[in-house]
Amino acid sequence: MNPRLSLGIGILCISFSPIFVKLAGVAPISGAFYRVFIAWICLLPYCIIKKHIRIDRRHMWVALLAGFTFAMDIAVWNISLLKISATVSTLIANLAPLWVGLFTFFFLKKKVGRSFWIGTLIAIAGMILLVGAGHILHLELNAGILLAVLASIFYAAYILITKKSRSKLDVFPFMFYSMLGASVFLLITCLCTGNPVVGFSSKVWLCFIGMGVVCQLLGWLTINYSIHHMEPTRVSISLLSQTVFAGLLAALLLSERLVLNEIIGSVIMLAGIAITFLNPRQSIK
Repeated sequence: MNPRLSLGIGILCISFSPIFVKLAGVAPISGAFYRVFIAWICLLPYCIIKKHIRIDRRHMWVALLAGFTFAMDIAVWNISLLKISATVSTLIANLAPLWVGLFTFFFLKKKVGRSFWIGTLIAIAGMILLVGAGHILHLELNAGILLAVLASIFYAAYILITKKSRSKLDVFPFMFYSMLGASVFLLITCLCTGNPVVGFSSKVWLCFIGMGVVCQLLGWLTINYSIHHMEPTRVSISLLSQTVFAGLLAALLLSERLVLNEIIGSVIMLAGIAITFLNPRQSIK
């Protein structure tokens, strides 16, 4: 599959996540656990048949580390949602492209092209307009904001770890062990924090299945495939568009209305993402 098409499909799939979360109406960490665990259960038979479970131990630990990082991102972000507004938390948590660019420059010793920084600044400006500048101007430094910033760092770390490990490991064994690690961590988190793992209605279970199959399995299989073939900086900035798709899906499926600033902000954000795809040879040198 064309990596850009694969990335687009993945972004569309993960954009359904807030829809399923709202329809489920359960504790966010419980939903996060079943999102990852159901996807892992679906992937298990294929990995056993294709003998993807037997891999080098070092690669296995890297994949488990990626899963732990992904789980930390979800857990920390969901906790921040309980302390500050969802719009502010989402905005801060999506600062991952900046961290990816900085990590790439300082730790991987690769120069990030001008088109990436220009596109990133435009996309973030669009996101600020999308969620409302008032939320940014009235921020106060509190635990919720710090947790959202930490979530964005974990998100960036997951993208970079995925890029590093996927250069030597096929997408299926990588997803198998990363989701195994994430499932174990989220289950322990649920048990330690008192979040329920049983006793849900059939409607909630259907939402869990949707999150697991659509958002996690299909979404991150296609995104991880694109990470293997594309620069992590470009993938990370493209993932910002999930905010736009999520808003459109909410308008169609949940009858939520899009106001003018949200429409304009979405257009600006997509324009910024498009700029990062210009001059492909200069994206990362």
